[in-house]
Amino acid sequence: MKTIALAAALAVAAVAAPAFAQDDHKDHAAAAAPAAGKISVETTPIGELIKNEKAKAALEKALPQIPQFYDQIGTMTLSQVAPMSQGALDDAKLKELQAEFDKIQ
Repeated sequence: MKTIALAAALAVAAVAAPAFAQDDHKDHAAAAAPAAGKISVETTPIGELIKNEKAKAALEKALPQIPQFYDQIGTMTLSQVAPMSQGALDDAKLKELQAEFDKIQ
C-alpha cells in the first residue's frame, strides 16, 4: 500500500515541480546548494544525491520503489518530497537516511 501511495504522491510531485521552478530561482538555488561535499536530506537535490553510488545505494535500500521517479523528482530534495509521500518518507526515514549519508562523508 505504501508503494502505491508513494507512487501517487511522487506523480503529484512531478506535476508540482514546475510550480517550484516558477518561484524566485535565486532563493531556491541558495537553499538547495549543499555544503561543500556534504550530502543532506534537506539541501541536496535527489539528482545530485544519486550521482554518489553509496548515497544512491542507501536511498534505494530505504525506498526500493524510488528509482522509477528519479526523472520526476531529481530537482527536489528528500525533505521536499516527504510531505507528498503519504508517510513512505517520514521524519524517521529522513533521519535514518541522513545518518547513512553522514557515514559516507
